[in-house]
Amino acid sequence: MATRAARMRFACQQCGYESPRWLGRCPSCQAWNSLVPEAPAPPTPLLAARAAVRRLSDVDPSLESRSRTGIAELDRVLGGGVVPGSVVLMGGEPGIGKSTLLLQASHSFAQLHGSVLYVCAEESVQQVALRAARLGARSEALHVLAETDVDAIVSAAEAERPRWLVVDSIQTVAVGGVEGQPGSLVQVREAAARLTRLARETGIPVLLVGHVNKQGALAGPKVLEHAVDAVLYLEGERHTQFRTLRAAKNRFGSTNELGLFEMVDTGLREVPNPSELFLQQRAAGQPGTVVAALMEGTRPLLVEVQALVGPAPFGGTPRRQVAGIDYQRAAIVLAVLERRCGFSLHAADVYINAAGGVRVDEPAVDLAVALAVASAQLDRPIDPGTVVFGEVGLAGEVRAIRQAERRIQEAAKLGFRRCILPKANRNGLALGAGIQCIGVATVAEALLTVDAFPLGAGERR
Repeated sequence: MATRAARMRFACQQCGYESPRWLGRCPSCQAWNSLVPEAPAPPTPLLAARAAVRRLSDVDPSLESRSRTGIAELDRVLGGGVVPGSVVLMGGEPGIGKSTLLLQASHSFAQLHGSVLYVCAEESVQQVALRAARLGARSEALHVLAETDVDAIVSAAEAERPRWLVVDSIQTVAVGGVEGQPGSLVQVREAAARLTRLARETGIPVLLVGHVNKQGALAGPKVLEHAVDAVLYLEGERHTQFRTLRAAKNRFGSTNELGLFEMVDTGLREVPNPSELFLQQRAAGQPGTVVAALMEGTRPLLVEVQALVGPAPFGGTPRRQVAGIDYQRAAIVLAVLERRCGFSLHAADVYINAAGGVRVDEPAVDLAVALAVASAQLDRPIDPGTVVFGEVGLAGEVRAIRQAERRIQEAAKLGFRRCILPKANRNGLALGAGIQCIGVATVAEALLTVDAFPLGAGERR
């Protein structure tokens, strides 16, 4: 008993920090009441056979061919498809559509490549069958297993040898002989290690579903994210029909790609042309709105940026509310408008929104935010046929961005007549797309370029 107590450790269920004694607050992630007693996992026996040492130049990378899932948006985020022997972790809020997307992907993958084993550790087989009937995912090569024991899952995968293994979810499975409840630090770490070993030794790609905590991050130890090859997040608001799939980590592709889906009665439907969909309901001709040309990975995306400016009530501290756009960058743009362009915003409430529920991280949205706020402040609309992009610096300069030509081509395809872009991108740009391209060096110059603003409008205020 003394030896057992000496080996006992207190582990944080949020970040994995371990302490020999209980603490009310985790020193690593600052979470309260997150340390629970857990015994360490039993040592894993060493394998008798050792892998042979090989020269890297002798390894043929073409053997790691990808298998497409049949869902183009998912393949885009994965980097082109599923890599043999890879382990992918997908997380998202409850009810966001993780199981729906994976059941649809399992169905299409089975039709293209063969057997898929879908392990439902949270639901019964009947519940999965009911969802599959609603989604039309009834492939003959799609097999389902209701099991929570990791050793049983590994044995079934070794016997069936599926082309793809999906485990829903990693927090509900457990390893026999390891202390702790399913979802605890030791259980999640050991379960992930055994499933990863299965993928590496057999070449069966494994996809794990993970829960998220209140902060929106994947629950469980950080070692789980380090152990897998890719980490995907399915995001979206419950009151909107759009869902976005992003990669926070990807050893086989870029983390800048974005997959866009629309939730309908029959499941998640791909959105092949998101720009057109986002602009369907835009308030063209209204003050405070402008269209920004952005890039999500290799895909150009047109998004409507909206702004609303009003006096702060009772002369109190002005409010800054930002949705879908990075708050820090929006604050920089507001400071530039006030300091460099003469707009009086220090006593005004400012609300900025990226319409459609999309989240924008690219600095190229800065110029669109500046023009939208200026339009709202002056209560004058911007020409609805204008699209803008450019990064704004603290000196008020408009800096060049990447892939300007692809953004302009996307805007021209959707009928825009004019594009305001950084002067550095305009120089040497030869396009015959029938769209007027105006290069600007500063935010003040961009404000004077827009038809809605007379000369010196910002300074006169």
